[in-house]
Amino acid sequence: MEAQNDFRFSLGVVAYPLYMVLGLWIIYWCDVRFGLHLSNYGIYPLRLSGLRGVVLSPFIHGSIKHLYHNSLPLLVLLTALFYFYRSIAWRVIVYGILISGLLTWLIGRPSYHIGASGLVYVLVSFIFFKGVFAKHFRLIALSLIVVFLYGSMIWYTLPIEKGISWEGHMSGFITGLLFAFLFKKTIAKPKKYEWEKKEYNEDNDPFLKHFDADGNFIEFKETDNTDDEHPSKINYIYKENKED
Repeated sequence: MEAQNDFRFSLGVVAYPLYMVLGLWIIYWCDVRFGLHLSNYGIYPLRLSGLRGVVLSPFIHGSIKHLYHNSLPLLVLLTALFYFYRSIAWRVIVYGILISGLLTWLIGRPSYHIGASGLVYVLVSFIFFKGVFAKHFRLIALSLIVVFLYGSMIWYTLPIEKGISWEGHMSGFITGLLFAFLFKKTIAKPKKYEWEKKEYNEDNDPFLKHFDADGNFIEFKETDNTDDEHPSKINYIYKENKED
Protein backbone atom coordinates (compact mmCIF):
# COMPACT_ATOMS: atom_id res chain seq x y z
CA MET A 1 0.00 0.00 0.00
CA GLU A 2 1.40 3.34 -1.00
CA ALA A 3 2.09 5.85 1.71
CA GLN A 4 -0.12 8.53 0.20
CA ASN A 5 -3.13 6.19 0.34
CA ASP A 6 -2.77 5.34 4.03
CA PHE A 7 -5.62 6.51 6.26
CA ARG A 8 -7.39 8.44 3.51
CA PHE A 9 -11.07 9.18 4.04
CA SER A 10 -13.56 8.33 1.31
CA LEU A 11 -17.32 7.95 1.06
CA GLY A 12 -16.99 4.16 1.26
CA VAL A 13 -15.51 4.37 4.76
CA VAL A 14 -18.93 5.38 6.06
CA ALA A 15 -21.22 4.10 3.29
CA TYR A 16 -20.19 0.43 3.29
CA PRO A 17 -20.76 -0.09 7.04
CA LEU A 18 -24.11 1.74 6.87
CA TYR A 19 -25.31 -0.34 3.91
CA MET A 20 -24.23 -3.58 5.56
CA VAL A 21 -25.96 -2.85 8.86
CA LEU A 22 -29.06 -1.54 7.07
CA GLY A 23 -29.14 -4.80 5.10
CA LEU A 24 -29.21 -6.78 8.36
CA TRP A 25 -32.22 -4.79 9.57
CA ILE A 26 -34.05 -5.28 6.26
CA ILE A 27 -33.44 -9.04 6.40
CA TYR A 28 -34.72 -9.18 9.98
CA TRP A 29 -37.82 -7.17 9.03
CA CYS A 30 -38.54 -9.54 6.15
CA ASP A 31 -38.09 -12.53 8.46
CA VAL A 32 -40.61 -11.16 10.98
CA ARG A 33 -43.03 -9.69 8.43
CA PHE A 34 -43.32 -12.76 6.22
CA GLY A 35 -42.60 -15.48 8.81
CA LEU A 36 -39.61 -16.86 6.95
CA HIS A 37 -38.11 -18.63 10.00
CA LEU A 38 -34.59 -17.87 8.80
CA SER A 39 -33.09 -19.24 12.02
CA ASN A 40 -33.26 -22.67 10.41
CA TYR A 41 -30.63 -21.46 7.94
CA GLY A 42 -28.04 -20.88 10.63
CA ILE A 43 -24.95 -22.97 11.31
CA TYR A 44 -25.79 -26.43 12.62
CA PRO A 45 -22.49 -28.05 13.64
CA LEU A 46 -21.39 -31.30 12.03
CA ARG A 47 -24.51 -31.50 9.91
CA LEU A 48 -24.11 -31.24 6.13
CA SER A 49 -27.15 -29.01 5.74
CA GLY A 50 -25.78 -26.81 8.49
CA LEU A 51 -22.91 -25.75 6.25
CA ARG A 52 -25.17 -23.26 4.47
CA GLY A 53 -25.18 -21.31 7.71
CA VAL A 54 -21.46 -20.61 7.26
CA VAL A 55 -22.49 -18.06 4.62
CA LEU A 56 -26.00 -17.17 5.79
CA SER A 57 -25.82 -17.06 9.59
CA PRO A 58 -24.21 -13.57 9.93
CA PHE A 59 -27.30 -12.09 8.25
CA ILE A 60 -29.83 -13.81 10.53
CA HIS A 61 -30.83 -12.64 14.01
CA GLY A 62 -33.25 -14.02 16.52
CA SER A 63 -34.54 -10.79 18.07
CA ILE A 64 -34.37 -7.01 17.96
CA LYS A 65 -32.09 -7.08 21.00
CA HIS A 66 -29.75 -9.54 19.31
CA LEU A 67 -29.62 -7.42 16.16
CA TYR A 68 -29.18 -4.15 18.06
CA HIS A 69 -26.26 -5.49 20.10
CA ASN A 70 -24.46 -6.49 16.91
CA SER A 71 -25.32 -3.38 14.87
CA LEU A 72 -23.46 -0.74 16.88
CA PRO A 73 -20.16 -2.65 17.13
CA LEU A 74 -20.38 -3.49 13.42
CA LEU A 75 -20.81 0.17 12.49
CA VAL A 76 -17.83 1.26 14.58
CA LEU A 77 -15.51 -1.61 13.70
CA LEU A 78 -16.31 -1.72 9.98
CA THR A 79 -15.73 2.03 9.71
CA ALA A 80 -12.35 1.62 11.41
CA LEU A 81 -11.53 -1.33 9.14
CA PHE A 82 -12.31 0.54 5.92
CA TYR A 83 -10.39 3.63 7.05
CA PHE A 84 -7.25 2.07 8.50
CA TYR A 85 -7.08 -1.19 6.50
CA ARG A 86 -8.67 -0.17 3.22
CA SER A 87 -6.74 -2.54 0.94
CA ILE A 88 -7.64 -5.70 2.87
CA ALA A 89 -11.02 -4.74 4.33
CA TRP A 90 -13.16 -6.92 2.07
CA ARG A 91 -10.83 -9.89 2.47
CA VAL A 92 -11.06 -9.63 6.25
CA ILE A 93 -14.86 -9.50 6.05
CA VAL A 94 -15.44 -12.28 3.52
CA TYR A 95 -12.75 -14.67 4.72
CA GLY A 96 -13.62 -13.82 8.30
CA ILE A 97 -17.24 -14.89 7.80
CA LEU A 98 -16.23 -18.12 6.05
CA ILE A 99 -13.41 -19.24 8.34
CA SER A 100 -15.10 -18.32 11.63
CA GLY A 101 -18.27 -20.02 10.35
CA LEU A 102 -16.40 -23.22 9.50
CA LEU A 103 -14.76 -23.26 12.92
CA THR A 104 -18.16 -22.82 14.55
CA TRP A 105 -19.50 -25.69 12.44
CA LEU A 106 -16.67 -27.87 13.71
CA ILE A 107 -16.72 -27.05 17.43
CA GLY A 108 -20.26 -25.82 18.11
CA ARG A 109 -22.99 -27.46 20.13
CA PRO A 110 -25.81 -29.24 18.26
CA SER A 111 -27.98 -26.18 17.81
CA TYR A 112 -28.51 -23.40 15.27
CA HIS A 113 -25.88 -20.66 15.56
CA ILE A 114 -26.96 -17.33 14.07
CA GLY A 115 -25.96 -13.67 14.18
CA ALA A 116 -23.15 -11.36 13.11
CA SER A 117 -21.37 -11.61 16.45
CA GLY A 118 -18.81 -13.97 14.94
CA LEU A 119 -17.82 -11.24 12.47
CA VAL A 120 -17.76 -8.69 15.30
CA TYR A 121 -15.23 -10.85 17.14
CA VAL A 122 -13.19 -11.25 13.95
CA LEU A 123 -12.97 -7.45 13.67
CA VAL A 124 -12.21 -6.83 17.36
CA SER A 125 -9.46 -9.45 17.38
CA PHE A 126 -7.95 -8.43 14.04
CA ILE A 127 -7.91 -4.68 14.71
CA PHE A 128 -6.43 -5.11 18.18
CA PHE A 129 -3.66 -7.57 17.34
CA LYS A 130 -2.82 -6.04 13.96
CA GLY A 131 -2.27 -2.66 15.61
CA VAL A 132 0.05 -4.20 18.19
CA PHE A 133 2.03 -6.19 15.62
CA ALA A 134 2.29 -3.33 13.11
CA LYS A 135 4.02 -0.99 15.61
CA HIS A 136 2.44 2.01 13.89
CA PHE A 137 1.45 4.66 16.42
CA ARG A 138 -1.97 5.29 14.83
CA LEU A 139 -2.80 1.60 14.66
CA ILE A 140 -1.66 1.08 18.23
CA ALA A 141 -3.92 3.95 19.30
CA LEU A 142 -6.79 2.26 17.45
CA SER A 143 -6.02 -1.00 19.28
CA LEU A 144 -6.26 0.78 22.63
CA ILE A 145 -9.61 2.31 21.67
CA VAL A 146 -10.93 -1.12 20.70
CA VAL A 147 -9.81 -2.55 24.03
CA PHE A 148 -11.48 0.32 25.87
CA LEU A 149 -14.77 -0.10 24.00
CA TYR A 150 -14.98 -3.87 23.58
CA GLY A 151 -12.40 -5.43 25.86
CA SER A 152 -15.08 -6.97 28.08
CA MET A 153 -16.31 -9.03 25.13
CA ILE A 154 -13.47 -11.46 25.72
CA TRP A 155 -15.52 -13.07 28.51
CA TYR A 156 -18.17 -14.15 26.01
CA THR A 157 -15.70 -16.43 24.26
CA LEU A 158 -16.30 -18.68 27.27
CA PRO A 159 -19.50 -20.59 28.13
CA ILE A 160 -20.61 -18.18 30.86
CA GLU A 161 -24.14 -17.37 29.66
CA LYS A 162 -26.80 -19.73 28.43
CA GLY A 163 -28.20 -19.11 24.97
CA ILE A 164 -25.10 -17.33 23.64
CA SER A 165 -22.95 -18.99 20.98
CA TRP A 166 -19.61 -18.73 22.73
CA GLU A 167 -18.27 -21.12 20.07
CA GLY A 168 -19.04 -18.54 17.38
CA HIS A 169 -17.35 -15.84 19.45
CA MET A 170 -14.30 -17.98 20.05
CA SER A 171 -14.11 -18.88 16.35
CA GLY A 172 -14.26 -15.21 15.38
CA PHE A 173 -11.59 -14.28 17.90
CA ILE A 174 -9.22 -17.01 16.67
CA THR A 175 -9.85 -16.02 13.04
CA GLY A 176 -9.06 -12.37 13.70
CA LEU A 177 -5.83 -13.30 15.47
CA LEU A 178 -4.87 -15.53 12.53
CA PHE A 179 -5.49 -12.67 10.08
CA ALA A 180 -3.32 -10.36 12.16
CA PHE A 181 -0.39 -12.69 11.46
CA LEU A 182 -1.22 -13.35 7.82
CA PHE A 183 -1.89 -9.82 6.52
CA LYS A 184 1.53 -8.21 6.88
CA LYS A 185 2.57 -6.57 3.62
CA THR A 186 -0.60 -4.64 2.84
CA ILE A 187 -0.81 -2.35 5.86
CA ALA A 188 0.67 1.04 6.60
CA LYS A 189 4.30 0.95 7.69
CA PRO A 190 5.56 3.16 10.52
CA LYS A 191 7.41 6.23 9.26
CA LYS A 192 11.20 6.06 9.57
CA TYR A 193 13.17 9.24 10.05
CA GLU A 194 16.56 9.72 8.44
CA TRP A 195 18.41 9.13 11.70
CA GLU A 196 16.66 5.75 12.12
CA LYS A 197 17.87 4.34 8.81
CA LYS A 198 20.88 2.02 8.60
CA GLU A 199 22.63 4.16 5.97
CA TYR A 200 22.38 7.27 8.13
CA ASN A 201 25.66 9.17 8.53
CA GLU A 202 25.65 11.98 11.04
CA ASP A 203 28.57 13.67 9.28
CA ASN A 204 26.25 14.40 6.36
CA ASP A 205 23.34 15.56 8.47
CA PRO A 206 22.61 19.22 7.50
CA PHE A 207 21.24 19.96 10.96
CA LEU A 208 24.21 18.58 12.86
CA LYS A 209 26.56 20.62 10.67
CA HIS A 210 25.33 23.67 12.57
CA PHE A 211 27.15 22.45 15.69
CA ASP A 212 30.85 22.01 16.37
CA ALA A 213 32.49 19.21 18.34
CA ASP A 214 31.78 21.03 21.61
CA GLY A 215 28.11 21.46 20.83
CA ASN A 216 28.36 25.17 20.02
CA PHE A 217 26.04 26.53 17.37
CA ILE A 218 27.60 27.58 14.06
CA GLU A 219 25.82 30.29 12.13
CA PHE A 220 26.04 29.98 8.35
CA LYS A 221 25.75 33.02 6.09
CA GLU A 222 25.27 33.17 2.34
CA THR A 223 27.54 35.48 0.31
CA ASP A 224 27.68 36.22 -3.40
CA ASN A 225 31.19 35.99 -4.81
CA THR A 226 30.97 38.38 -7.77
CA ASP A 227 34.76 38.23 -8.35
CA ASP A 228 34.61 34.52 -9.01
CA GLU A 229 34.65 33.30 -12.56
CA HIS A 230 31.35 31.61 -11.70
CA PRO A 231 29.20 34.53 -10.45
CA SER A 232 26.22 32.31 -9.77
CA LYS A 233 28.15 30.21 -7.26
CA ILE A 234 27.26 30.77 -3.61
CA ASN A 235 29.99 30.51 -0.99
CA TYR A 236 29.33 29.81 2.66
CA ILE A 237 31.16 31.24 5.61
CA TYR A 238 30.50 30.66 9.22
CA LYS A 239 31.36 32.03 12.57
CA GLU A 240 31.43 30.15 15.78
CA ASN A 241 29.29 31.37 18.64
CA LYS A 242 31.34 30.53 21.68
CA GLU A 243 30.87 31.74 25.15
CA ASP A 244 33.73 33.69 26.72
